[in-house]
Amino acid sequence: MALTSINMLEGSIWNKILKFAVPLAATSIMQQLFNATDVAVVGQFVGKDALAAVGANAIVINLLLNLVIGLSIGANVVCAMRIGSKDYLRIKKTIHTSIVLAFTSGIILAVFGVYFARDILELVDTPEHIMDSAVLYLRILMGGVPIMLVYNFGASLLRSKGDTKRPLYAMLCAGTINVLLNLFFVIQLKMGVEGVAIATVIASCSSASLMVYWLHREKGPMQLRFDKLGIDKSILIHICKVGLPAGFQGMVFSFSNVIIQIALNNLGAEVVAATAVALNFEFAAFFILQAFSQAATTFVGQNYGAKNIARCRRIIKVTLGISVLITGSISIALAVFAYPLSEIFTADPAVIRYSVIRIRYILTFEIINIFIETLSGAMRGVGYSLVPAVACMLGVCVFRIFYVYTIFADNPTFEVLMAVYPISWLLTVFVIIGLYFYVFKRVEKKLWRKRRA
Repeated sequence: MALTSINMLEGSIWNKILKFAVPLAATSIMQQLFNATDVAVVGQFVGKDALAAVGANAIVINLLLNLVIGLSIGANVVCAMRIGSKDYLRIKKTIHTSIVLAFTSGIILAVFGVYFARDILELVDTPEHIMDSAVLYLRILMGGVPIMLVYNFGASLLRSKGDTKRPLYAMLCAGTINVLLNLFFVIQLKMGVEGVAIATVIASCSSASLMVYWLHREKGPMQLRFDKLGIDKSILIHICKVGLPAGFQGMVFSFSNVIIQIALNNLGAEVVAATAVALNFEFAAFFILQAFSQAATTFVGQNYGAKNIARCRRIIKVTLGISVLITGSISIALAVFAYPLSEIFTADPAVIRYSVIRIRYILTFEIINIFIETLSGAMRGVGYSLVPAVACMLGVCVFRIFYVYTIFADNPTFEVLMAVYPISWLLTVFVIIGLYFYVFKRVEKKLWRKRRA
């Protein structure tokens, strides 16, 4: 098999961006749909308390996993850079370091999550009558984290060479297994939340196994060899330098979402239900946006490794153009048809009205977020991960927390709360654009000095 599935260093850009991003977006959307089966099966066949126990864990699991998943972004960038520079020895070291890092960090996180499950859930005020079920669900899922991270890191490594199809196939396989086992454990064996948790872990084993198998079957420097597994200190430092800021950013985002969720809970059951409806469409738009952002990271990473900054700039322009066209069009369409789309999920007039308000406040302005995510991804591609992470944490996350406890506290209406999204994006986008020009000018100077040396 060739070193790269997509030649990111030469030729046309737009068609390769699409070839990379479309399967990646499909993977994320599919993962979200399969995750929803846990909720649907429990809600339909176990009961509302079991449903609440599963739902209570959603934000907690995201908060715990975001840091380590950020490291998988670091592995993607480091591997893409080495592919671009044709540094075959370091490609090999990146592959083996990444897999060891995935499993060992997963074990640490699993031990922490299993041991402190009850304490964590008490911190987020999980109702006492669902606490035992919520703890059981969290402990089983956290026990499977090492396997889940092997999939995430393996998928990131394959994407660094332009292969976004095989991670999609692995997710399709795992998702199908998850749905079937959910139905078998819950309906046939009469299990509760433990059934859907065990199904998720078993399904994750299948996707992780496929990742390991495909990497082991690779030819050349991308091949995973079990006798070569180990940590290379310089590679590990580089992965952490890129990945940790992205991970911390994800954690702070999750925390700010917890604060907003608390504010939403105080506005009544209709608002909470409307949020659940609207999130289905917000996630779909964001996954498409995120796929193009990841394309920018990987394509820029390879070309930065090849020291071709001019092509990096062209990649960013093309990626922004395609994402604005596709993500922007889909977001506007969802906003325009928000009312009939919301009716798919509920017939309650109040819930529909709040859902339409949320969809239009957020998706009408999604185009701003396209610039934030794509330019942040481009900066990560050249190794500057901390810069966009700090800007986003301050401009988006910290501002949202400040907004909830000041402006919203004085005007506690749903519309005022929803306005935090476009306002925080507007504050952040100008900073991100300025940082992008600063970072790339600095990168160009650094490469110029190296050529002169």
